[in-house]
Amino acid sequence: MNNQPKLSIGLPVYNGEKFLAFSLDSLLSQTFQDFELIISDNASTDRTQDICRAYIQKDQRIKYYRNHTNIGCARNFSRVFDLSCGEYFKWASYDDLHDPTFLTKCIQILDNDPSVILCHSQTDFINEKGEYIGDYEIYFNTDSPKPHRRFHELLVKHFCYQCYGVIRRNALLATPPMGGYGAADAIFLLRLSLLGRFYEIPEHLFFARNHSQQSLTMFWKEHMKFKMLPDFYAYAVWFDSANRGKILLPHWRIFWEYMRSAWMGDMNLYGRLCCHISILTRLSGSELLLVKDLLLASQALIKRIPRLSVSIKVEWHTPSISS
Repeated sequence: MNNQPKLSIGLPVYNGEKFLAFSLDSLLSQTFQDFELIISDNASTDRTQDICRAYIQKDQRIKYYRNHTNIGCARNFSRVFDLSCGEYFKWASYDDLHDPTFLTKCIQILDNDPSVILCHSQTDFINEKGEYIGDYEIYFNTDSPKPHRRFHELLVKHFCYQCYGVIRRNALLATPPMGGYGAADAIFLLRLSLLGRFYEIPEHLFFARNHSQQSLTMFWKEHMKFKMLPDFYAYAVWFDSANRGKILLPHWRIFWEYMRSAWMGDMNLYGRLCCHISILTRLSGSELLLVKDLLLASQALIKRIPRLSVSIKVEWHTPSISS
């Protein structure tokens, strides 16, 4: 008898006690029931472990794992996928909610159209109390049959909610895992889009919670208004805790990963050229961020060489003999 579920849901979490139970209830009440739910606790220090262990007693589909130390967001996201076995896979967040029909409708699309590798829905924003506060009004033409068109569409500022859709396992296996740098989730989606079409269900079935503990609020202060830019250094540390204290060039890294992505997937030379042109046109105007990276890295390097720093100050402030 084959007990392999059709769908695996991976839920990476760190200190999620405030909203975790709501998220689990939302997933367990889905009309589609043939799934396993894998939780990877990233060394939480609150009641997350107690909540998870209580839910294990309620539903045998839940599998709970706990990291001894915090391994960063990116590695924890990869871990839940590595522990999964379903034909389809979905990441879930500890704070978001889903309409009861979300999984059923996404899987119907994937079952009926092999060219679609990811299915998601339109999104509503909710507040800490779960109350509606607005629509997520960013739409993409990522169902285009042309890979370079899908690539072009995703080269804009967005919240990467497609990551929480239902995805074909074989497509994820063919995509490099999420990296430990700023915008890693956006670049992950870019690379995934080169393998096949994304389909967006024209219904609001996914509810993204906006609250003070989420990464968007912590690292992108004006994210709801799409003003300014995120703190990509802080995001690099959040994605990979090993980056803490390192001298980083976050915007250079993002630019390099964009360029590297354009060489992935199965495209002809024309398609790759279109991808590179899209990168240069979409990112035009952000050149100062690359200069800022170099200045901040230089300052950090000087601070780490105390003797050099002192000698520069002495030479700068010592008057010449002729004066």
